[in-house]
Amino acid sequence: MIADRPSPTHGFPGRLFVFEGLDGSGKSTQAALLGKWLQARGYRVFFTEWNSSELIAETIRRGKKKNLLTPTTFSLLHATDFADRFERKILPPLRAGYVVVCDRYAYTAFVRDAARGCDPNWVRNIYSFAPRADCIFYFRVPVSVTLKRKIASRLKINYYEAGMDLGLSDDLHESYERFQGRLKREYDRISRQDDFVVIDSTRPVEAIQADLRSYVEPILKDFPTGERLLHDE
Repeated sequence: MIADRPSPTHGFPGRLFVFEGLDGSGKSTQAALLGKWLQARGYRVFFTEWNSSELIAETIRRGKKKNLLTPTTFSLLHATDFADRFERKILPPLRAGYVVVCDRYAYTAFVRDAARGCDPNWVRNIYSFAPRADCIFYFRVPVSVTLKRKIASRLKINYYEAGMDLGLSDDLHESYERFQGRLKREYDRISRQDDFVVIDSTRPVEAIQADLRSYVEPILKDFPTGERLLHDE
């Protein structure tokens, strides 16, 4: 598979909306808001998050805790997690005609693994089973803004989130900025080749949500509504 060739669209009865971006970009908040709005409009919605497979979660947790993960093993473990998540939690609702809202998809792996030194072609081949979404939203934001948001939220910056395993810096905040800078450059690159909808996430929450709704409404024109909201649990 050629690294700059987009995957084919899924072709199932449902719709797949993907949210991508740096930690602290606001994508998770916006994904949740859009899911609730779609539910209120009567659509059958299924929400799912990255790294949510019970099959491999404990292995990943232990590997991180003991600092045993090389870039390659890191990539393969998360690919296993995503494959299980896709087969059990994304594909079934797509086949059943649900609107599936994904907080991170295979593109997260493309970005993170490349930033850790893995070959982009190799990574894309691993995820070749993952079809293209109907719409991919990339929440673009300066790294400095995400760091400020992290500090303001008082959420702890974890070891791998800061790329400390790569030896970029002994200082947590400096390592975070360098690693997240790598991620941002990779997101910017693939956003062009994979036709992402780029969202300026430095704007107010309400303005961003209004834009998202305007993007999905044409995609859902004449799409059947239902009654239930399902969540990845």
